[in-house]
Parts: sequence; C-alpha cells; structure tokens
Amino acid sequence: MSPFLDRSHGAERCVVEQIEDYCRRPGVEVHVYAQAIRDLEVVRYAGVNQPGGRPIWHRIPALAGPHLFNYLWWFFANFGARWFDRTFRSLNYDVVFSPGINCWDADAIVTHVVFHEFFRHVRQSLRLGSAPLRSWPATIHRIIYYRVIMLLENCIYPSPRICLAAVSNLTARELSQTAKRTDITVIPNAVDSTKFNPEARLGRRRESRAAFRFADSDFVLLLLGNGWKNKGLTMVLEALGTLGQLPLRLLVVGRDDQAPFQVQIGRLQLERRVTFAEPSHDVLQFYAAADAYASPSLHDSFAMPPLEAMACGLPVVTSARNGGSQVITDGVDGFVLNDPEDAARFAELIRRLCERPDLCREVGARAATTAKSYTWERNASETWAFLLSALRRKDAQ
Repeated sequence: MSPFLDRSHGAERCVVEQIEDYCRRPGVEVHVYAQAIRDLEVVRYAGVNQPGGRPIWHRIPALAGPHLFNYLWWFFANFGARWFDRTFRSLNYDVVFSPGINCWDADAIVTHVVFHEFFRHVRQSLRLGSAPLRSWPATIHRIIYYRVIMLLENCIYPSPRICLAAVSNLTARELSQTAKRTDITVIPNAVDSTKFNPEARLGRRRESRAAFRFADSDFVLLLLGNGWKNKGLTMVLEALGTLGQLPLRLLVVGRDDQAPFQVQIGRLQLERRVTFAEPSHDVLQFYAAADAYASPSLHDSFAMPPLEAMACGLPVVTSARNGGSQVITDGVDGFVLNDPEDAARFAELIRRLCERPDLCREVGARAATTAKSYTWERNASETWAFLLSALRRKDAQ
C-alpha cells in the first residue's frame, strides 16, 4: 500500500527493491495498490491469467487539488478497492503491508517518518504570525495535513494487531514514544554498491568536476537532498565562512528556495564558493565531483545520500540526528556530530579532511567497506522475516 512508487524517493525506493526481490521468490504473489508507479515493471490487474514474476498493480485514481484532499481520498479509496476485490474477486491477501500510514487495516507497517517528531521540528516555521499573508493558505494546509497524519498515528500505531518496524534506531525510539510500544523491529535502509562504489566514482571524477568547473586543487563538499535547512546547510555555510584560507567549494543539489541562503552567502562572501545544481537521475555525477559529503541533519529518519556517499568511498560528516548515522563508527568510517549546530566542530573536521588527503582516502575506503554490508538483498530479507512475523501474529489472533 503506497500512493506512489519510484526509485527517486527513500521510502518508495525501499518498497520497489523489496517488491522486485519478492516477485523472484517461488510461490509469492505481490499485489500493489498505488496511484502512480515508475521504475517498476508491473502488470495491470485484469482478473485472470496473471503472469508470474511481476507485481500486479491495482491503480487507485488520484484527485487533482490540495495534497490533503488527495491523501484522504487515497486513504479511503484503497480500502474500498481492497474490500471490493476481497468481496467480489476473492482476493484474500495473507499480509497487507504499508510503508507508513496508508490504511487502518495494515498487518505490517514500516515507518520511515514519525510525524509527531517531524512536526515538532517544523512547528516553528509554520507560525502564521511570522509568515507573509500570501503564504497563509499553504501553511494552514500543511498544518492540517500534519495534524491529520498525527491523529492517524495515535489511532493506528498503538494497535497490538499491527507489527511495527522502523528504518533506524532513532526512528524506533520516536515511534516507541508515539505508539507506546517496545516491540519495534529495526530494518535499516540500503545502497546498491554495484552502482555506487569507489571505482565508478573515480572513473567519472575528471568529467564531473569539469562539468561543474571545479579546479583540481579545489576540495569539494557535497550536500544532496531537499529541505536544505533541515539538511544543515545553514551551519555548513557558517563553517565555510570561517575557512576562507582553504580551497573549499560547496556543491548543493536539490530543489528548495535559494533566497534565504543567498542572503547568508552574500553576508559571508561565499558567492564564488557555492554552486547550486538541479537534481538528476544520474546521481553518481554529484558524488564523482566531490571530495567529501557534508550533511549535518537537524533531523532525518535515515537519509540515503550519506550511505550512497560512503559506498562511493567518500568521507561523510553527518549528525547523530540522522538515523542513518548508526551505520557509522565515528572517526573510523565517517564522522558524526552530536550537535548538528556545532559549526566550530564541523569546521575543524572539514579542515582536517582538506589538509590531510591520506585521512580522506583511509576514511573513505573504510566507509565503502561498511556500506557493502547494507545491501538491498539484506533489506529485503529482513523485511521478509518481518512480514512472516506479521503473518504469524495474524494467524494467532
């Protein structure tokens, strides 16, 4: 159960990888209820003669208009579609699996974001008193949407009937506080090391750096993703402002409003040192252009880019508030800031990496070794075991 599936978003990417794995298993039939699917070969539900090896898609129409309305429509429409299929088509599923809050009758849920915690972090930015009047409709819409999700979290997660999992230890702790449960499985995200690896990165290094006009002597930091404030860009810029004597460049990739950061960039006189780039399906080009990955997140359940950067052999600096930091041994295969707003500590780490190429190589090599153990096969197998436990719980009720 997922509104959409593709390989461009973290939670959806996980589900795509899991579905492809399960469809290769004998005796397994996967039905997907979704409004849109990309990057996954599917068969549209026809009622008869379904070929094996591919998931069967039951398309739920999407509504035009505000996201809140479409979400509520999706929530009830997918339940109605499954009721119809169960009642009139005899489609009785062994397990109903949902990444997050998509229905109230799921048997197994893997949580990628706990909205109670997410709302706590963004609440300050949603204050109407500090927002221009023209932004009020969008802000009110976001507040209502988050409130609806939190209400559903309160109603659904505490049910002992549902098996719960989380993508990181951090998210499991947050989920435990919301659900008042301690029986939460942790299933970390993964990375495709056949695509993201040191050899592939180095093979494209010269070409990628030339495309962004980086000199051989530049030490390039990469920050990738949307929600730049949450990714720690404000603090990264402040730290760069104190390292003017070093040949540092910052490559920021994503879709966000540059205006607030351009003000900060101007104040710190970093105009020639910061490059903004649009996202691309060819993500490897960004890692290939970089010397280190820097994203001291204010909050992330399990950010994917740091793990991809590690797989590429880049030293990574992130924060303890990124659930994905659990895969890093601080100072060995990466660096973890306890305080994501400690610009002095961040600046010192960047200085060390910039001035010591040997440290970059050593940490990057160990990072690539660590990342190799977080495969999609492992993620799918751990999720499969979780689904089987949900089936056992369901049969025992």
